[in-house]
Amino acid sequence: MNLKDHLVQSLSQAVEAVFSTMLGACVVPGAITSENGAPDAHDGVLSFIGVAGNWAGTGSVSCSPVVACRICSQMLMTEATAVNEDVLDAVAELTNMIIGSVKNDLELELGPLGLSIPTVVFGKNFRTKSAGHAEWIVRRFDWDSDAFEVRMCLAPSEHKAGLQPHTLEPLNQMGA
Repeated sequence: MNLKDHLVQSLSQAVEAVFSTMLGACVVPGAITSENGAPDAHDGVLSFIGVAGNWAGTGSVSCSPVVACRICSQMLMTEATAVNEDVLDAVAELTNMIIGSVKNDLELELGPLGLSIPTVVFGKNFRTKSAGHAEWIVRRFDWDSDAFEVRMCLAPSEHKAGLQPHTLEPLNQMGA
């Protein structure tokens, strides 16, 4: 099986399940893209979490401050009107649930994987960069008139690469 296809399917299922269960919300999957190279500048909230094992990478959720407040309001059943500690915690927990679900799904093919604790960044015109030459799979989702993105990159761990057979192709060896 192709890792990109498996990852896209897993991300979509995880986002839809978490939004339905935790927020009572329906989201619509949108465009799928991949990114390499220099990252674009961000405005808003970006939550990311590391994945480690025989494969390693990062998963993230990025959204506007409005969407972040909406996530918090739905999750905590309170009114969040500005990005504060509760809003950042809610987005971090949402990221943990989504990427944790994807991790559990991918372990069936990639072996045991661990997760770091989420890190959340909020601001204007900031950039993020991952070490190495990872390809990011980006999936946009629409929540009514709002949008957000879920991203993930995975590659064989350098210390484990070549030691165990893998049933999935690395992202950078995929066809279009």
